[in-house]
Amino acid sequence: MTQIGLIGCGAWGRHILRDLKTCGAVVHVVAPSETARRNAREHRADSIVGQFIELPPVDGYIVAAPSSQHAEIIETLLPSGRPIFTEKPMTVDPISARRIAAAAGDRVFVMDKWRYHPGIERMRQEIAGGTVGEVQGIHIQRWGWGCSHSDVSAIWILMPHDLSIVLHWLGEIPPLRFVSPTLLGPIDTGLIAQLGDTGGPPITIDVSIAAPEHRRTFTIVGSKASLELRDSYDTAIRVRRGAPADPRAESATIEIAQDLPLLLEIKAFLAHLEGGPPPLSSAQDGLRIVERLTEIEAAARSAKPA
Repeated sequence: MTQIGLIGCGAWGRHILRDLKTCGAVVHVVAPSETARRNAREHRADSIVGQFIELPPVDGYIVAAPSSQHAEIIETLLPSGRPIFTEKPMTVDPISARRIAAAAGDRVFVMDKWRYHPGIERMRQEIAGGTVGEVQGIHIQRWGWGCSHSDVSAIWILMPHDLSIVLHWLGEIPPLRFVSPTLLGPIDTGLIAQLGDTGGPPITIDVSIAAPEHRRTFTIVGSKASLELRDSYDTAIRVRRGAPADPRAESATIEIAQDLPLLLEIKAFLAHLEGGPPPLSSAQDGLRIVERLTEIEAAARSAKPA
């Protein structure tokens, strides 16, 4: 059976452990805190240790520690020569991200779970198949209340998801056009970033941690059709077949599978360890996202609320 070293077993790491065990993996957990150790016990870790050096030999590693620790952990694990699957973002600064991508670009992968979401993948297929025509614009909204991560800005927790979706749909992350804070106070409380090449469609990413209601929408407007996924647990994509705002456009739905993205990406990593293709987000993809996040954060700090 595949042997995995799981670094961290907090609020999200416990779900990773659960799904690894569902897939039949043998999981050895590095759990430095009592909370992490309790999570590891509850979700059937095969062994629990306090630090990396105590781990037995494994086939691969998954990093589920706080974002600010990713770079140090990954670089500590690199000499093992084993593949590493890290939670997003890969690191929280471009210098360490470039170093990791250069040193082990073929062994480090990022857990961009939205790239495995059946609805996001089907929307990519609609773009690739030409059914939406020329993309006229993309709007991604990610609203909720608060951020449970204290080690980094909410920009680094929320926006990696959206940038990975843009990468999945378009095969690239276009350059930054502008950033505008939407609320007074800390820059990550509410923020709109727009990306896009010169002459290309605007890509708007709208995030907030001050919205009373949880809201996720993913919209693609095309010259032939427009698509929208209204929530991560939505069962269908809403479609309008026709030009933007055309009153004659016909409405339709595209049913989507209900497979959970986390389980799908874990299956992908385990398959890779057995000789299959690599996970979707490479270290180079992780670097692209870190570089764009750094740019967005810097632009937000110099901007004023709209």
